[in-house]
Amino acid sequence: MKEELLQLSAQHGTPLFVLDHNKIRENYRTFKKHLPRVQCYYAVKANPIQQIIETLFSEGSSFDVASYNEFMQVYQYIRHFERKEKKYFVWDKLIFSNTIKERTALIKTKQYKPLVTYDNAAELKKIKQYCDTAGLVLRVKVPDTGSQVEMSSKFGVEPGEAQNLIQEAFDMGLRVEGISFHVGSQCINFDNYTAALAITSEIFHEARRKGFSLNLLDIGGGFPVPYDSQVPQFEKLVHILNYEFERLFPNDIEILAEPGRFIVATAATLVTEIIGKARREGKMFYHINDGVYHTFSGVVYDHWIPNFSAFKQGDLEICAVVGPTCDSFDKIILAVELPGNLEVGDYLYTENIGAYSTASTTKFNGFDGAKIVHTNLTTSF
Repeated sequence: MKEELLQLSAQHGTPLFVLDHNKIRENYRTFKKHLPRVQCYYAVKANPIQQIIETLFSEGSSFDVASYNEFMQVYQYIRHFERKEKKYFVWDKLIFSNTIKERTALIKTKQYKPLVTYDNAAELKKIKQYCDTAGLVLRVKVPDTGSQVEMSSKFGVEPGEAQNLIQEAFDMGLRVEGISFHVGSQCINFDNYTAALAITSEIFHEARRKGFSLNLLDIGGGFPVPYDSQVPQFEKLVHILNYEFERLFPNDIEILAEPGRFIVATAATLVTEIIGKARREGKMFYHINDGVYHTFSGVVYDHWIPNFSAFKQGDLEICAVVGPTCDSFDKIILAVELPGNLEVGDYLYTENIGAYSTASTTKFNGFDGAKIVHTNLTTSF
């Protein structure tokens, strides 16, 4: 791998974001193999690069979108379907899972009869006024303790209020198709899933007893990526999930999930160049040509702990790696083992940087983001 990265860097320059589509396919197939009852709706926000969407669409994936622009990134691949099929095919391929949507987004998507989430009465009124063709999914607040990025403080109706919001939707002439939740991103506390499934199962069955024909369960994302050896194995989680599906929910419902990080995190490697070095208070600082305002934005927005490796060998010491901007906030990591003999012009590489990285990069200080190079890209679009 190192030789290929060096060759690509010599050809394209740095910073260089190398995206392996074979790894994306492998991650998608792993997800499907271990959760055969679950339809995968890739969370576009994790990495919205169009070629990723193309690769996953070719694999049969569906998609979780949060905005009109993300919706249209996917819709272009299904617009050719017959009109009579399109409503159901849109639902089968897209869920608009942002519980708070702009009115303009609802107006624009009304013609497509989308599947959308909600978690409050004001959103119901907005959907009724601007997009009454939609199918609805109620998002419920569930525990997210121990997840890398928590969700419950911003999204989800309290479980005790869920039945009222279901009733209110039907009273308004709208149709609730099912229930959703999200246990938080990079969830390593699997008790969150167990608790969430118990909570939503109770809401689901009570709604059915009242005559509401709910037929969908959306278990969100949060599936852990093996960033390090401390992360519990995905195979352990799927055993729990499959058991709880069978125990708590009827066989006639559709179950979907919204993995983002799980699909793309391990599919990308970033190569950066050392553009400066200085020993500050005894510690070696390596300045590189990428930082927290660019591909390492996940350090800020995703609470991600980055990793660095060097191509050159040498005695290891605790170093700092910082970004190229003039902002002192642009410190990527202040304690990482690297050779102390690296020079300006040497390269570093960072693995497992496919999620929440290029998606939130900026142009701050006038620096361009990393160039993206695709490997094993074989889509037919």
